[in-house]
Amino acid sequence: MASRTLLFLVLVLAGRPVELVAQTTHQLEFASTPVDNPLKGLVPYATAEVERFPHSLEFDYLPFSALVGGENEYDWQPLENLLNTSAERGCQVVFRIYLEYPGRTGCIPKYLLDQGLTVHRYLNTNTQPEPPQPIETPDYEDLKLRKSLQQFIAALGKRYDGDPRIGFITAGLLGTWGEWHTYPRDELFASQAVQNEVMSAYEAAFKITPVLLRYPAGPEHESLAPNAQRNFGYHDDSFAWATLDTGKQNDDWFFVPALQQAGIAAVEKWKTAPIGGEIRPEAWGKVFDAKPGKKQIQNFEKCVRTTHASWLMDSGLYEQKTSPERYRRAIEQVRLLGYDFHVPQVTLGPLTGKQLPVSVHLENRGVAPFYYDWPVEFGFISSGRVVETLPSTGKITGLLPGDPVRIWTQSLDVQSLPAGKYRLALRVVNPLPQGKPLRFANAAQDADAAGWLTLGEIDIP
Repeated sequence: MASRTLLFLVLVLAGRPVELVAQTTHQLEFASTPVDNPLKGLVPYATAEVERFPHSLEFDYLPFSALVGGENEYDWQPLENLLNTSAERGCQVVFRIYLEYPGRTGCIPKYLLDQGLTVHRYLNTNTQPEPPQPIETPDYEDLKLRKSLQQFIAALGKRYDGDPRIGFITAGLLGTWGEWHTYPRDELFASQAVQNEVMSAYEAAFKITPVLLRYPAGPEHESLAPNAQRNFGYHDDSFAWATLDTGKQNDDWFFVPALQQAGIAAVEKWKTAPIGGEIRPEAWGKVFDAKPGKKQIQNFEKCVRTTHASWLMDSGLYEQKTSPERYRRAIEQVRLLGYDFHVPQVTLGPLTGKQLPVSVHLENRGVAPFYYDWPVEFGFISSGRVVETLPSTGKITGLLPGDPVRIWTQSLDVQSLPAGKYRLALRVVNPLPQGKPLRFANAAQDADAAGWLTLGEIDIP
């Protein structure tokens, strides 16, 4: 009793009489996360019926000519319109710039044509399931075009690297749809020298916003410049159709065999750079059915777990209303994409003086890490309102599925809080104003305030 009295007196003499609050450890219950957690899930076109399925990312293409009017002359308004429209819906954008697109003309800036850029016009037959379409392929070896591409990428990065409205960029610019091929006219595609120029320009211009390439390539690839050692992710645009290894020689261009051929750096790329893509149009919607109906459609869950994909473009669930059963199955399977953070345990206290020790255990139950260094913060909730926030030193980047639990330990200064009962909560801050919150896989998510995970109750004397 004497020792307790002495300790109380010490606290009083220190300037603030504070009762000791015992240390408490809570086990937090798991619960499934929403499928529209930020920077993951299905990605509709920004012009689609976007409310038909939950999402946090939207996609669109833009022609090179819409942004480039002359040498170092840029009109960013078309891109601004896209970014702002999606941001108003709380969504980040994935976009791609192209120079050639089947059935479209005027994609090449007029000033380059006036300077003598050669253009190959022919019927592109690689347009399934749509009929063949005419296309205009520029001479990618043209020095003025090469200079224009490098200058454009530098200007794009200077203006948009780290812009919170952007989720990911697919490199585009080269080949049909910006997909880094001109099949079946392979002889018209950019040389490895041009590819290297474009990749080097992107690496120099973008240090924050991830850029994704269409195809993995190692040093032995016959037409693609090696990229496995570069700082890019990949996007599989024939997902669940030409993804898994079939063992057939004619299928060696499929995504997983291509990763394996490119080497271990490509196979493990997902650990540091995102994997995205597009569900093959022939599989739109059907891929989520118990019986997809087409033998070429590959198992969606196996494709996701094998590639560690975070996001996938899709139109099948947005073009028309889907059946309740397909919708239900899609929710379950789309939830598998990307990260999935769960807090299994938290320890609070003991409160001593003005310091509240906090220990948060974090695990990733998803298939991929989170690729942005978004800030984390604690909040004190009273009567359903967050009355105080404090920055957390915790990081969510680099936590891989299967890694040991990551423990954030921090002491919070509660000197400014009036005496009373509070709920301590945690959130990851989406830098997009009014962007969709990152929700944890916990039953206590949003329990006391929207966007916050409640960790426990504290009583400040």
